[in-house]
Amino acid sequence: MRRFIGIDSVNPDLVPGAAGEAAIADRCARWLAGHGFEVHRLEERPGRPSIVAIFRGSGGGRSLMLNGHLDTVGVAGYSGDPFSGERSGGRVLGRGAFDMKGGVAAILVAAARASAAGLSGDVLVTLVADEEFGSLGTMEVLRGFRADAAIVAEPSELCLTLAHRGFAWFELELTGLAAHGSQPERGIDAIAHAGLVLRALDGLREQIEAGPGHPLLGHGTVRVSKIRGGTDAATVAAACTLTIERRTLPGETPDDVEAELQGLLTVIAQRTADFRFRLTRLVARAAFEADPDWPIVRLVRAEAGRVLGHPPATRGEPFWTDAGLLHEAGIPCLVIGVAGGGAHADVEWAEEASVLQLTEILAGTIAGFCA
Repeated sequence: MRRFIGIDSVNPDLVPGAAGEAAIADRCARWLAGHGFEVHRLEERPGRPSIVAIFRGSGGGRSLMLNGHLDTVGVAGYSGDPFSGERSGGRVLGRGAFDMKGGVAAILVAAARASAAGLSGDVLVTLVADEEFGSLGTMEVLRGFRADAAIVAEPSELCLTLAHRGFAWFELELTGLAAHGSQPERGIDAIAHAGLVLRALDGLREQIEAGPGHPLLGHGTVRVSKIRGGTDAATVAAACTLTIERRTLPGETPDDVEAELQGLLTVIAQRTADFRFRLTRLVARAAFEADPDWPIVRLVRAEAGRVLGHPPATRGEPFWTDAGLLHEAGIPCLVIGVAGGGAHADVEWAEEASVLQLTEILAGTIAGFCA
């Protein structure tokens, strides 16, 4: 894991000009090939590779996919050396230690260990690009590879993550009419119209929070993340653009929330003269929820209990992971990963003991599922 932390793999879609995943993908591919895996390099987008490594079983068993992402967020403002991999007080420090190079290291060792013992089913290790931005890597993997079940090793404090929220991002363009600031009645103030939208979104938020919550995820959310408009202090704003984020629960589709926003804006337009808008969906990902009775969930729960000495906690996450894509593709899956902290923060770490525990949990699960 420390060697992986030492490889800069900052996502260039987040930080223009950043290193990307090529170097760490090369390192992982060599390691997997050296342990007998059949290695495929996927690179529809040049410089953004994902690795699929397969250990073929003897036949007749179930296949299991282990998924982890190779990219990290940026290091601007990081306290100290983000690529040090320093060990201190039972922790390994550095960008990506927690999110999620600790999980990647556990996947590699567990897959090699379990496969070497002999299995009937295939083990697929998918180490993907771009999870921190657009999930291009996992989408590319799913166009060519399938499995009977999957585990995503995103950090989870060794809890079973059986649900997480989805999200949708929208751009709202409001069109007004410029006029001299001394005669605002001659114009149409797009910024004033943005105020109407903000108030309506407050009402939507209150409505969401008043409804029944999900047992693991609570309520969805809605907020404006960016707003820009106007040209100067003396001119009525002819345009204003808002970026709206809607976090969703299982059962809420991207189409549902887009229709929800369209309805809200249409009501404003009916009540407000000259209110003109265009709503564009930028990115949308559905929420994820696992069935606690899926065989893969029951097996991971049993293996985690064996390794930890107590039943693992079950939880949901407010953020999105690539488990959403696997679930959407019809692959039963769940999330379990290392303990630590500082994801996307100025100091990041993984608990060393949790990396070893996760490795043992994954190895036992592979052996049981693919036997």
